[in-house]
Amino acid sequence: MTSTSDRAELSTLRSQVEDLVERITPIAERYGESTDSAIATDLFAGERALVSAGRALDQAIAHLDGKS
Repeated sequence: MTSTSDRAELSTLRSQVEDLVERITPIAERYGESTDSAIATDLFAGERALVSAGRALDQAIAHLDGKS
């Protein structure tokens, strides 16, 4: 596998992670406004983990591009 195909795969994964963040956030916000705040807490923790994963993917892509 070449770095070009690795970069393409990582970019695809990064897009998927971003999509998951965009999908989980509104659900967490809905539960944050309800009596089920424990669910919101769990969902926001998941959101933070996904954002962190996105940053890690961004860093890996930057390394492949020779920018770090």
